[in-house]
Amino acid sequence: MEGKTKEKCEKSGIIEMWAKKHLLYTEATRHPFILSIRDGSVDLSSFKRWLGQDYVFVREFVPFVASVLIKASKKSDDGNDMEVILGGLASLNDEIAWFKSEASKWDVPLSNTVVHKANQNYSRFLENLMLPEVDYAVAITAFWAIEAVYQESFAHCLEDDSKTPSELQDTCQRWGNEGFGEYCRSLQKIANRCLEKASSDVLTKAEVTFLRVLEHEVEFWNMSHGCA
Repeated sequence: MEGKTKEKCEKSGIIEMWAKKHLLYTEATRHPFILSIRDGSVDLSSFKRWLGQDYVFVREFVPFVASVLIKASKKSDDGNDMEVILGGLASLNDEIAWFKSEASKWDVPLSNTVVHKANQNYSRFLENLMLPEVDYAVAITAFWAIEAVYQESFAHCLEDDSKTPSELQDTCQRWGNEGFGEYCRSLQKIANRCLEKASSDVLTKAEVTFLRVLEHEVEFWNMSHGCA
């Protein structure tokens, strides 16, 4: 019986198992920067720093998502994967427009943004994931993790007992809304399906990549919060 239970854990819910296993997941989704938004103590200069840097990141994120779409077209055993990923890619155009609008509202200049080292490092990491030799299961795991960190973080700021400032509600709604949550769950299902069929070598690479995403997310929050 114990053997069957172990096999079940190994073959299903791998994403959930990793999220519970690694404290780094909580550190990424409950970072002091996010908690400061939730409790209303956020320094708005930190928010503006995040806004400018994340605009730069999203523009670097677009080709990565496109590369995941290409991998899905070649490697996925389920045609629905492409539809989910394509929907995410298409939404990034609206996201970039949103950043431009918010930057104008907050007087954050985007044309001459000095890209922070944490942002540069994250972008290089994404470039490496775009290489053809990176397995689809690894890439889709990274994609899910990047989106899920924002969804869980900003959804936390929308809970009933939160004191999120009214001027930041729109930002939190953008990633914390239920529709984006459903999208992230769709990515999670894809990642789980791919990981269930992956070799032990690919599983190891995917878990390492998952942790690297979390490290980069924490570093990005640190930079936004003025800790780096």
